[in-house]
Amino acid sequence: MLIQSLTNIMGDHSLRLKAFVKLGAFFREFISSVTHGDSSGYSEDEWISDFRTAIGLASQQNPWFTEESQLQAIENWGQALEKDSLETWLAGYSLKTADPKIVALIMAGNIPLVGFHDFLSALITGNSVLVKLSSKDKVLFPFIAKYLISAEPSLESAITFTDGRLSGYDAVIATGSNNSARYFEYYFGNKPNIIRKNRNSVAVLDGTENETQLNALGRDIFDYFGMGCRNVSKFYVPETYKFDKFYESIESFSGVLNHTKYANNYDYNKAVYLMSEFPILDNGFLLLKEDSSYSSPIGTVFYERYRNKEDLKHRLEQDQEQIQCVVSSSGEIGLPFGQAQSPGLSDYADGIDTVEFMLKIAQQ
Repeated sequence: MLIQSLTNIMGDHSLRLKAFVKLGAFFREFISSVTHGDSSGYSEDEWISDFRTAIGLASQQNPWFTEESQLQAIENWGQALEKDSLETWLAGYSLKTADPKIVALIMAGNIPLVGFHDFLSALITGNSVLVKLSSKDKVLFPFIAKYLISAEPSLESAITFTDGRLSGYDAVIATGSNNSARYFEYYFGNKPNIIRKNRNSVAVLDGTENETQLNALGRDIFDYFGMGCRNVSKFYVPETYKFDKFYESIESFSGVLNHTKYANNYDYNKAVYLMSEFPILDNGFLLLKEDSSYSSPIGTVFYERYRNKEDLKHRLEQDQEQIQCVVSSSGEIGLPFGQAQSPGLSDYADGIDTVEFMLKIAQQ
């Protein structure tokens, strides 16, 4: 076999692997029950009912967490937590945890389950987690932890949630804004850490894109209302590029305006631009503004014109610390359109290998 059985490679780690595999199967079964009303004879009915309740509560606590957005995140992780996918991901590591550590995870709350990869990476490597949840995302992770513990009871001592001051941890992964990153660096700089700052994603267009490709680009913009670091917030387009075809191709996303908070942000930003007499393009639900910045507000995508792709590639390389991912029609530069919010297990945030980080601290 190309990949050895992880039971032999991981020892006790295999118990945690099995728990996450079971979680993935539950996610897939839950999506099936929602989309088809089908429980397929699984004995998970009570869990499915409780998960529906949790999703409803999460939507009440954070209006950005619509049922559709939460289901998208759950479906993506259900696909990622296939046994074969997990084994392929972990096969390149030596999963021998000499001295398991407690990893503090300070979660962001911009999109549903945004910190799940860190949570998975810490636990699958044999470490424990001390989780400080964002006030915007306090429902889904405790439910998931409860399910994992039911699948593997030994995880109960490895998962702790706290609302208070962090203490008793050995390493930190903290995600936030550039401002909060300075705070994190001050307080956690004396521990092994990964501190994530603001990043944005960009799309490179060359004018040859067809309607299907541009519609796929719409997903990169509008998934999770554009609030993730992997959402496209900036276009690079040729000097003579016209946006008519792009606007025509994304008309199917006009329903985003039915979401009150998105509509309020769109209206507010439009008013600010008009009062400031900034030139903008507008199709009624998405504003385009020429701007050299990467971080555009909700309901807006910035754009910048380029002369040739070689110069553009150089620019993107120079600014790589501000960019999470790049999409293009051909995938020649970065990912194909439509793939920004479907990262694989090996697509590490900011390009930092969190599994390697977890294994390294466990050797110290």
